[in-house]
Amino acid sequence: MLDQSDNSVKSSPWLMLAARAVLFFLFQLVIAMFLAISGTTNAFAASSKWWPVSVFLTNLICAVLLDRLFKREGSRFWDIFRINKATVKSDLIALLLLFPVIGALGFFPNLILGKWLFGDSLIALGMYIQPLPLLGTIVAVSLFPVTQGLAELSTYFGYVMPRLESQTGRSWLAVGLAGFFLSIQHVFAPLIMDYRFISWRALMFLPFAIATGMILRWRPRLLPYMALIHILMDLSLAPYFLAGL
Repeated sequence: MLDQSDNSVKSSPWLMLAARAVLFFLFQLVIAMFLAISGTTNAFAASSKWWPVSVFLTNLICAVLLDRLFKREGSRFWDIFRINKATVKSDLIALLLLFPVIGALGFFPNLILGKWLFGDSLIALGMYIQPLPLLGTIVAVSLFPVTQGLAELSTYFGYVMPRLESQTGRSWLAVGLAGFFLSIQHVFAPLIMDYRFISWRALMFLPFAIATGMILRWRPRLLPYMALIHILMDLSLAPYFLAGL
């Protein structure tokens, strides 16, 4: 195992805090470039509807990075998804009790902010989910949800949060930073130059992110279950994408 005083080991969790937002933005730029080459007018705005592809590609890169970072420390990325058979019953009970709170925090801020910022939350949803060609729809309803469940929570709460706590000695700071960056990354998936939409995306998942961080700080072994819930949450968007075909 590497000495934790190594600068690269210390800097890695801090870099991973911002990595996903940066990758979302870069992939949107790449997609915009291809659209511009193909003759699309206002290519950057048009690229926003392709955000499931940007997120999918970002998830692949993050999974590779996490695999290397965990191996550098002498462990394995996939180990954080291992279910503890000895505690399955108590973990499922805890999850069942927490689920109404998690669900409410993941759902209602979306509606409340949408109503407050746009007058109707459906306006924000219409900007967020736009019709895609068949290939894009396939990514949106399958590859995006599955990889998102595996890469997002594991980045912020499986890798970053415990290492920030180890470095700073402050659990509240580690939870707060991981939750804040998880929430703020959504501004770039997709980046639409509308202050209302940016505010909506930045804040809609903040309560959920902080609560999830607190739960996984308390009981890290719930991560595989939370990842599954995350996949199901993202799969719930599938009907909206399919409706655009």
